[in-house]
Amino acid sequence: MAASPSASAAVASNERQRGKAAAKGGVNDSWQNQRFESHAMSTTAGNKPSSIVNGERGPDHLLVLVHGIMASPSDWTYFEAELKKRLGRNFLIYASSSNTFTKTFGGIDGAGKRLAEEVRQIVHRTESLKKISFLAHSLGGLFARYAVAVLYTPNNLGDGDLNDASIAGLSTKHGLIAGLEPINFITLASPHLGVRGRNQLPFLLGLHFLEKLAPSFASVFVGRTGSQLFLTDGKPNRPPLLLKMATDCEDGKFISALGAFKCRILYANVSFDHMVGWRTSSVRREDELPKPPQRSLDGYKHVVDVEYCPPVSSEGPQFAPEVAKAKEAAQTEPSTQNTVEYHELVEEEMIRGLQRVGWKKVDVSFHSAVWPFFAHNNIHVKNEWFHNAGTGVVKHVADSLKQQESSYLTANL
Repeated sequence: MAASPSASAAVASNERQRGKAAAKGGVNDSWQNQRFESHAMSTTAGNKPSSIVNGERGPDHLLVLVHGIMASPSDWTYFEAELKKRLGRNFLIYASSSNTFTKTFGGIDGAGKRLAEEVRQIVHRTESLKKISFLAHSLGGLFARYAVAVLYTPNNLGDGDLNDASIAGLSTKHGLIAGLEPINFITLASPHLGVRGRNQLPFLLGLHFLEKLAPSFASVFVGRTGSQLFLTDGKPNRPPLLLKMATDCEDGKFISALGAFKCRILYANVSFDHMVGWRTSSVRREDELPKPPQRSLDGYKHVVDVEYCPPVSSEGPQFAPEVAKAKEAAQTEPSTQNTVEYHELVEEEMIRGLQRVGWKKVDVSFHSAVWPFFAHNNIHVKNEWFHNAGTGVVKHVADSLKQQESSYLTANL
């Protein structure tokens, strides 16, 4: 049963109060003051929250940009400038800075919590906000998925879980994110299924002996985040974090939070991405990968295909005894057979969980670009000069955001 408007307002008010309490408690991380000062012109008037700045009503749609591993907000310089030109003043575009560089090594859960707190602070300081969207690149997509679960509040406080029938319906009755109406959740080349398994981490060239050794070295080079990406985190009898993030569990309402968004889009490189494979970034099984067209869509160079995948009813992912046994074998005796068996079991469970919500899947191919091997950074134009092959992707993302905004306005007339 949908919550009443007054109930929705109460939930939003409660979320704002949480943000105020956090602000009063004081968060000492330097990223807060730095980012708030840099966004003072667009988010605040003086030191007080305000919905009207210079006689004009402030933006009502917060778009949070989340960078990937060993990166910073500067990675979004070109993308952010283009979005501002194309989307107009109704959007407050904010590039997150709470997980810069080596902070990305401390675990997806820790980074997700920092991102959630950063978003709460922005919402607290900008009273005009009513809607929220996320746009994330690479590992940032997993940070954003964790953060939205932290920020999620069901409208019906007595029943936060979504059943298979209700999860397909996309409206505010499914809850709020940071007290705002969730609109878009978009990722660019994000490893939603982790990077374990054949060609999920393409620079290993699909060689079994390298893929066997990689999990052992991952935690050395990229810390806790590495073990989570390779699904080796936690005790043998406990599910890995990424499997938890494909369902609702005691750690968070991950699938309900995703289901609250009106639109979810996965942009994935079909080839030449040496960091994130096509399967994991598009949440597909091997036999579900289509043959990518060679021609780009009209007006969107290197964007080659768009597919809408409706929700698939299921009981959600399980961590069955045989999966726990396979995990223990992969941790203690990491043979090729053990690691492949464990990965295949967990990957199938993650896919089943994430398919409970509908996705729009956008395939990108830089095969005809001058520097196709930069695909992972081309897809979000990390550098305007070296990665400008991705400008068509930027335009496609902007137009998708505009289309969803127009649909929202039409629905609320």
